[in-house]
Amino acid sequence: MTAQSTLREIWHTMSQQPLKTPRLRQLLLIGTIALVAAGSIAVNGFISRSRTNQDLMQWTSAQAVPTVALAQVAHGDAAQSLILPGDIQPFNKAAIYARASGYLKSWEQDIGAHVTAGQVLATIEAPDLDQQLAQARATLASAKANYDIAQITANRSNTLVRTQVTSQQIADQNAADAAAKKAIVDAQEANVRQLEAMESFKQIVAPFDGVVTARNTDIGALINAGSAAGQQLFEVSDLHKVRIYVEVPQAFSADLRPGLKANFELPQNPGQKFDATLVTTSNAMNATSRSMRVELQADNSDGKLFGGAYCKVYFQLPGDPNMVRIPATALMPVNRGTQVAVLGDGNKVVLKSIQLGRDFGDSVEVTAGLAPGDRVIDSPPETLQSGDVVQLATTPASSTSTQAGAPITSTTGN
Repeated sequence: MTAQSTLREIWHTMSQQPLKTPRLRQLLLIGTIALVAAGSIAVNGFISRSRTNQDLMQWTSAQAVPTVALAQVAHGDAAQSLILPGDIQPFNKAAIYARASGYLKSWEQDIGAHVTAGQVLATIEAPDLDQQLAQARATLASAKANYDIAQITANRSNTLVRTQVTSQQIADQNAADAAAKKAIVDAQEANVRQLEAMESFKQIVAPFDGVVTARNTDIGALINAGSAAGQQLFEVSDLHKVRIYVEVPQAFSADLRPGLKANFELPQNPGQKFDATLVTTSNAMNATSRSMRVELQADNSDGKLFGGAYCKVYFQLPGDPNMVRIPATALMPVNRGTQVAVLGDGNKVVLKSIQLGRDFGDSVEVTAGLAPGDRVIDSPPETLQSGDVVQLATTPASSTSTQAGAPITSTTGN
């Protein structure tokens, strides 16, 4: 009940009573009651304002203490998965060009055909080459005939020299002429063999067992010999095994050695993983991307892998039990290096200088400066100093996506 309602009730009671006392006493009583009510109102106002000021002071004091969250510190005591893009290539691949000029007479194999070594892919019609071979054979026959006559003449001269019918000089001249004719025969035979070899190139054959992955010609097309003037006619790929090339960032190159097992997956086969083995590394860094190319090989007996395909390769890197990893947001760069804020006893801040190892993007590796039980503060305020008192947030602490055993994803490479 407020003072105003109390005053109103007293006035109502007095107005109902008969006038048994003088009017002056009534007025005095009413004034006294009014003063008491006014005093009550003033006291309530002072008390309310005092409580408000006290609450404001408590809120201001609470806001002066920074609220921080702890970062999860990951220890590398388990294997880590490195995920990188890979480029699948055939184990062997040959671009087939023509060695003889002419017109394509026929093609025997189309794309997707499985061929064996020496199997005919196409045939070229080259009438000018046929005429050159015929002419060379005729020239060879003429050279052989001249050589036979010269040889007979040289033999007769040798016989006549023994009977002293002719001179030794004539015999020597005939022998030299026979030798010259023999050299001409040898040259013509070599010319014929060359043209016969060119004739064999009219048939384009597969260089090894594989699959025809490209056909870039058709019947009647003009064929020019060589890769400079001519175009690629066929492409044959050996896909019984495949090579997988991966560009590995320099930070992880020391962990990859020949014999390391890995697996990969393809976009067209979601959820299915294939096994691969690292066979060799380039032992050289790309000056632009600072990455090293490595080669893996995988069996393709089921024929599910194709040349030129993109894949996602998962490397299982060996863990380092002494390695500590923290989120990159926990770092406090300073002029003399890098520091982190650690929560000490009594919720007091301790700034520690650390040494960094590899940078994983959203997390970094700490090689020195942190103790096993340190509680690292995530996203510390820039004004935080050693000895400052802080309070822990009620929300869960942040964590790095690259904890021990968690995959490390990189997009470097092809």
